[in-house]
Amino acid sequence: MNILVTGCNGQLGNEIQLLERKYPEHTFYNTDVAELDITDAAAIERFIEENSINGIVNCAAYTAVDKAEDNEELCTKLNAEAPAFLARAIGQRGGWIIHVSTDYVFDGTKHTPYVETDDTCPNSVYGKTKLVGEFNILKYCEQSVIIRTAWLYSTFGGNFVKTMLRLGREKDQLGVIFDQIGTPTYARDLAIAIMTIIGKGIVPGIYHFSNEGVISWYDFTKAIHRIAGIRSCTVRPLHTAEYPTPAARPHYSVLDKTKIKQTYGIDIPYWEESLEQCINKLNNISL
Repeated sequence: MNILVTGCNGQLGNEIQLLERKYPEHTFYNTDVAELDITDAAAIERFIEENSINGIVNCAAYTAVDKAEDNEELCTKLNAEAPAFLARAIGQRGGWIIHVSTDYVFDGTKHTPYVETDDTCPNSVYGKTKLVGEFNILKYCEQSVIIRTAWLYSTFGGNFVKTMLRLGREKDQLGVIFDQIGTPTYARDLAIAIMTIIGKGIVPGIYHFSNEGVISWYDFTKAIHRIAGIRSCTVRPLHTAEYPTPAARPHYSVLDKTKIKQTYGIDIPYWEESLEQCINKLNNISL
């Protein structure tokens, strides 16, 4: 197949590129804004036609959650309108699309893991635009898979793990929120899941994916420092109210992964195992 990957310079897009060599039967067209502007519907249609694209993996998004509160227009273009353009263009050819969404489509008031059929109620510009993007994907392409994920990190780009590693080495003390609960996602594990879906074939619908387990940002930070051998920084727990941000975060956004595991036979690693892999890779890169 000829597969278009958008957002190839991001965390997930980079991880997908590392896996592509294992799938020589497919031709991957890795694009970011320099190669394809996904807010340009005509450019998308032209690219898909000229390259005979069979499927799309949409990793592109506006993910600056706090900045989105003041940049709603751009956030809407990338998270809501662009998915519609992509889905419509590939849907017209009878192709498929895998689209990455977020736990921010939920308000975080639940106390048990969210399943795909739970009511959505985003309380941030980012979450609202991502939810509209989901609607548009389902509207314009019958062969569509939406994967909601959370707390994404990798060896690429900026993310929470890399920030906590840097701050842990720079500071003597650090305050981190303890009353927001979820599960981290190693982007490489999500990339492997996406490749599995491509290999086994599209079963349309919404799915949830993160690593296994449940943790707070505070406990996540403690684990990051422990695995990295950072002992000079004291991490203290903060209430959300002590660290106000422009965008509201879900207090509880643990995702139930039963559906994707049963449908695709995916074995999802425990969050700490994946975190250790990522930190080891980061250590090797720095060496």
